[in-house]
Amino acid sequence: MRVVVAEDNALLRDGMIRLLEAHDITVSTAVDNAVDLDHALRDTEADGAVLDVRMPPTHTDEGLRAALAVRSRRPGFPVLVLSQYVEQLYARELLASGEGAVGYLLKDRVANVGDFIDGVRRVVAGGTVIDPEVIAAIMSRRRQQPIDRLTPRERDVLGLMAEGRSNAAIAAQLHVTERAVTKHTNSIFTKLDLPVAADDNRRVLAVLAWLQVE
Repeated sequence: MRVVVAEDNALLRDGMIRLLEAHDITVSTAVDNAVDLDHALRDTEADGAVLDVRMPPTHTDEGLRAALAVRSRRPGFPVLVLSQYVEQLYARELLASGEGAVGYLLKDRVANVGDFIDGVRRVVAGGTVIDPEVIAAIMSRRRQQPIDRLTPRERDVLGLMAEGRSNAAIAAQLHVTERAVTKHTNSIFTKLDLPVAADDNRRVLAVLAWLQVE
């Protein structure tokens, strides 16, 4: 079994490599940023991947986007995502395809060798492994709210919008073009059912919706 490991924390990355290889799981490549991760996931001999959600350069959703991209190229490609916190939207996004061979564990689980190794093996075998705390968090919000319709990137944009940043400032923070931010902003307005009005007014209403949830 060969897996790709992506984690920007050097100590945690080294620890995972040692644990995996001690249990006869070969680490084909270990990377610490989104660019190298994209190249590593193009290895057709890799059987799966263990990825952090947030990685350089923006520390937002690089790991998740890499997971979704590789599963688009290779449907059902096994991916186990690790996160420091319970991030419900990321979990739902990853599970949306219903194809299986996915996992979402909190990083605390890595400290439990048995749980971690078992999770990797189950995901690579085509199963689904979700941290109990993630399941509890998802179940605690049964009623969907308009804010739940937003993609992880749109939530990043709205979060920065709530900080009072302009489109240009948001683009600089997320390392994208201002045109991309405008596109995300228009999508946010649509998904939050905000009527056509002056953009300044809609920005205020969008931020209010965000604050009510966060």
